[in-house]
Amino acid sequence: MDSESSNNIDSEMKNLGISQDLQIISFSHLFNEIALHFQIICLPKQIYAWIGCNSTKFGHLYAAAPTRPNNIVSVSSLLGGTSDNTGAAIARRIVMKTGVPVMLACNIPKDSPLLEVEAEKKLVQKLIALGYTKSKRQGSSS
Repeated sequence: MDSESSNNIDSEMKNLGISQDLQIISFSHLFNEIALHFQIICLPKQIYAWIGCNSTKFGHLYAAAPTRPNNIVSVSSLLGGTSDNTGAAIARRIVMKTGVPVMLACNIPKDSPLLEVEAEKKLVQKLIALGYTKSKRQGSSS
């Protein structure tokens, strides 16, 4: 891509009100012959993540965020599922580790705790590599 094309894209993003801080990361991981697929959309103050298990099916969608005054994490099911499903637990723990609101879509089977742990571990590793850790975020805002 030449610099003129790059400048045009930057200009169009600015015109549309799209932040240049937006990052989209996709990766896959094989665990016990089961394919885990991930997509993370990084926004300055929010994370959107999708975890797919052996397919690109969207799965259930959860929203989780720290709530005041005690900084406990609230989780809500937006599409399918209930608050006790795999995705809800992962979303809650991601918020506790990052301190930012999370939207998480997940289609990991409920009866696969080892798969859930592995998927969460890989997602957290990637989020740490991207700078989404609670201590760094809190330190950078002061």
